[in-house]
Amino acid sequence: MKRAAPAKGKLKLAVWKFSSCDGCQLSILDCEDELLDLTKAVDIAYFPEATRAVAPGPYDISLVEGSISTPEEAQKIQKVRRQSQILVAIGACATSGGIQALRNYGQLGALCSTVYQHPEWIESLEKSTPIRNHVFVDYELRGCPIAKGQLLELFSALLAGRKPQIPSGSVCLECKRLGTPCIMVAKGVACLGPVTHGGCGAICPSFGRGCYGCFGPAADANMDAMRAEFDRLGVTPEDQVRAFRQINAYAEPFRAAAEAVLEKKR
Repeated sequence: MKRAAPAKGKLKLAVWKFSSCDGCQLSILDCEDELLDLTKAVDIAYFPEATRAVAPGPYDISLVEGSISTPEEAQKIQKVRRQSQILVAIGACATSGGIQALRNYGQLGALCSTVYQHPEWIESLEKSTPIRNHVFVDYELRGCPIAKGQLLELFSALLAGRKPQIPSGSVCLECKRLGTPCIMVAKGVACLGPVTHGGCGAICPSFGRGCYGCFGPAADANMDAMRAEFDRLGVTPEDQVRAFRQINAYAEPFRAAAEAVLEKKR
């Protein structure tokens, strides 16, 4: 696809929402002062959360928030991909199916009947799936919501024509850099930090709470060792499954770990 011709040489940006809570889009707006500098290099062509103005594609950069949960969204993401030079999935919903992927483990009809007064009005796919399951994704930003620093690094890199430097280590590495004692070792608190992708700044362990995996599984996540540590700490199988089936419930390493716990219980 040929790159669009943005006004005054600027890059043309579009921000899209699929099944999600808008939290990652709000993280873009939370950049505040940095947005002023960003708009000098980027034309915001489509971003309903921020402006009514709409400029037609194609677009140089598309940020996509949310999972694919309906037939309409499955068609729409194909159109977005065709219009986008670079497509970036942002947040847990877009990268792993999100909290709504919990329905993937139940019966959709039964869930709809429980939640909605008129379930017959609901048109939904059987499963909530990440963007990469439907189209090619150039880059992914993890988190619920995404981290401001990683978002700004993404823009800086794309504007400079280089590859974004997105951390690939675990939350444990962030704890070590901050000098935060390991709460599993020091306090016996169950924590997903060893198997969770870094980027949050180890917020939860810094306040004495176990990481609950909002940035999804780390690239080198050793889920067998994580389950063994949970067993050592006395975490029940039910609580282990809940730990793995949270915000990133449908991410493959977490999904496989939950299944392994259930299989062992049987």
